[in-house]
Order: sequence, then C-alpha cells, then structure tokens
Amino acid sequence: MEHSERLAGDSSMPLTEQAFRRLRQDVLTGTFAAGEKLKLDVLQEHYGFSSSPLREALSRLSQEGLVRADERRGFRVSPLSVDDMADITRLRLMLDPEALAAAIDAGDDAWEAGIVAAFHRLEKVEKRLSDGPVVLDDEWSELHRSFHMSLIAACPSERLRMWSASLFDQAERYRRLSARMRQTARRKSNEHRRIMDATLGRDKPTASALLTEHIRSTQRGVEATLGSGKSRSN
Repeated sequence: MEHSERLAGDSSMPLTEQAFRRLRQDVLTGTFAAGEKLKLDVLQEHYGFSSSPLREALSRLSQEGLVRADERRGFRVSPLSVDDMADITRLRLMLDPEALAAAIDAGDDAWEAGIVAAFHRLEKVEKRLSDGPVVLDDEWSELHRSFHMSLIAACPSERLRMWSASLFDQAERYRRLSARMRQTARRKSNEHRRIMDATLGRDKPTASALLTEHIRSTQRGVEATLGSGKSRSN
C-alpha cells in the first residue's frame, strides 16, 4: 500500500481524487483481483474514505473500463480475457500510431527533451532491477507509462492523448498478469530506445512500425499466458 499511498499523498488534493488514484492503482496492480466484488463498506474500512468519494472513484473507474457496474448496482473489477485484450490492442493500434505521428509533426525542442528525460529515468531504474519481471516493479511501471505518454505529449488532440492513456492503463493489468506467469524476463529498454530514436529522428513510418510491434508483443505475451478463450474473472 506504500506506493498507493504515495500517489495520493498530497493532502491538499480533493478526497475524491485521492480515493480515485488509490483505488485505481490497486486495481491496476492486482491488489483487487479480476472480477472481485468491490464492496463499499470494505473499501471504506480499507482506505478510510467515506462512501461519497469512493462512489465517485468507482464511477470514474467504470468510465475507464477498469471497473464494471453489475446488475445489482454494485461494482466489480473488470474481468481479464483474451478477447478483451485483443479489443484493447485493436484500439491502441488505431490510436497510438496516429497520436505519435501527430506528435512528431507538432513536437518542438521541449517535447524532444521530455522524451529523452523520460527514457533516461526509465532506463536507470531498469538497470537497477534484478532479472525478474520489471513490469511488476511499481516505480518502473510508473516511469514506463511516463515514457509512453511523453512520446505523444505533443499530439494536438487532447482527446486522442486521453484515449491513448486510458487504453495504456487498461493494458497494464494484462502486462502484469503476463509478467507474473512469464518464465523468462523480457527487458524492454532496447525496444524503447529504438522507438525513441525513430521518433526524435522524425521518422514517422519507422516510429509507428516499432510502436505497433511493441504493442502487439504485449498482446502475444498475454495470449500465451491466458490461452485461447481462457479468462480471469474470479
């Protein structure tokens, strides 16, 4: 819970935002299992928030696709399945290369510097980690997200950036599931460096192709973990 608490540690932040960030982080990292019932009284005891900010947080998570409202007006963590990951991937492949191409067209020196800085922080953390699955390290995961968001930060469409970020987060639970089951470590630093180099070189076809393969490789890992047609919704 330490990392979750750090994310919401700003006491000046509205309670609704604190509740949202902490609950969202715990859904992404698997503290709450796929399909698990999110009972309001249990959440109140767990986090120390009243029911109002928690209900708002659950509604926002439902909009993001991380939580689902059930027929009895309660909430459950969204299940995990091969079909759902395929749908997430399909949408990411429609949106992310487009956002990256738009960022390459519009990006300035500050945008380039942001990408380099984000990659540097990510690479430094990755080098410090053991040979285990790096995606299960919360700091790495946070910096990994920051790197991917830095690539599209100059995209003029705020809506496109938001949708890309939401889909990235929905894929995070799958990356973690795949990492837990993986027999061999998958280091992503070289993949990220190639994407960065092509992006900074303003090579849109190469950057888009590398990002596409990067996204598809995550889907392949999930498919190998879950198996065809198998789902996680316990």
